[in-house]
Amino acid sequence: MGEKLWTREFIGMGLTNFFYFMSQYIMIAALPVYIMDDLGLGQWEAGMAMTCFQIGTVVSRPIAGRVIDAVNKQRLLLIVSVLLFLLMTGFLLAYRLEIALSLRLIHGIVFALGTTASAAMAALVLPSRRKGEGIGYFAVCGNMAMVVGPLVGLILIEHFGASVLFLFLSLMAACAIVSGNGKRLPARVVCSSGGKHRGFHFSDFFEKKALPAVILGGLVFFAYGGVLTFIPMYTRSLGIGSYTSLFFLVFALVIVVSRPFVGYLFDHHGSDYTVYPGFLFFSAGFLLFSQVEGPFLLLLSAAVLGIGFGALAPAFQTIAVSSAPSSRAGVATSTYFWSLDISVGFAAVFLGLFAEAFGYSFMYGGICLASSLAGAVYYFVWRRGKQIRN
Repeated sequence: MGEKLWTREFIGMGLTNFFYFMSQYIMIAALPVYIMDDLGLGQWEAGMAMTCFQIGTVVSRPIAGRVIDAVNKQRLLLIVSVLLFLLMTGFLLAYRLEIALSLRLIHGIVFALGTTASAAMAALVLPSRRKGEGIGYFAVCGNMAMVVGPLVGLILIEHFGASVLFLFLSLMAACAIVSGNGKRLPARVVCSSGGKHRGFHFSDFFEKKALPAVILGGLVFFAYGGVLTFIPMYTRSLGIGSYTSLFFLVFALVIVVSRPFVGYLFDHHGSDYTVYPGFLFFSAGFLLFSQVEGPFLLLLSAAVLGIGFGALAPAFQTIAVSSAPSSRAGVATSTYFWSLDISVGFAAVFLGLFAEAFGYSFMYGGICLASSLAGAVYYFVWRRGKQIRN
């Protein structure tokens, strides 16, 4: 494939990732409304829908890596995309809470398999000298879904009803089937090159060589989880709740605009040229975010956080995947994503306790900033130890 980045194979995996994340972010915004308005239930039942999804995702992430590396990746992606289509269609019959929660649990499993498989194949089809740039663009697909998905979900459920919502989600799943299987990928990408072995070992589910990047990515997403989970309440407490969507729009646009420059630095000058500035912007963004009083500072913090997050997240994903042989790309990818799932989940629990006890400004200015600085220190220590060993 030479040094070409935008191949049909890479675009197909990026679109597949986008459709999978759209299904998730649409559900995050719209399913609670469906459970409370259409099923006549309360906030606890609506929250259980997210909990069931997270359980399915977290439990199946480690297993996903082993499965993906052991079978034909593209064939597996086809199967889980068809399952995604059946699940989204099944929500049309989810007239009881038990059905909705069961479907969400399975959705979490399918989501973990599909996003891990598409990410592993995307990394493998990229030329080695442009891997950092390519994975950065691939990550943008998820970022864009994060911005567009909740808005689309709320518009559909509030203006067109649940049936149109679930039909649209089925259409998204059908698009994932087409984009992920529009062209047959070469055997070196989709087939396992590792030997078979019996029994179960730690290495079957977790890639130890990726652990430094996994820890770093986890720290970044722990801090970001505080933004993702609590920003609606934070902005509402400041009287600027109507600017929450604009915050995420600025955040995503900055990531997209800065992506070519960040990817070029990573591929041509090394990870240090993106990670150290990334931590600097990420930490500064949280300082600004903790001092927000009006719309201007809110949107400025979104831009600064976007630069930092846009540099750090794809950098650590690239390091994680590159640290393992291509035959274990699936395990390395699932290990990285598993850490992110756990980190965001922990953020929702622990940061909520700090916010309730000390307020949002303390949480963002103290805890999230500390997490970012801890990541910078860990990266410095890890990089220094790696250089000494070499």
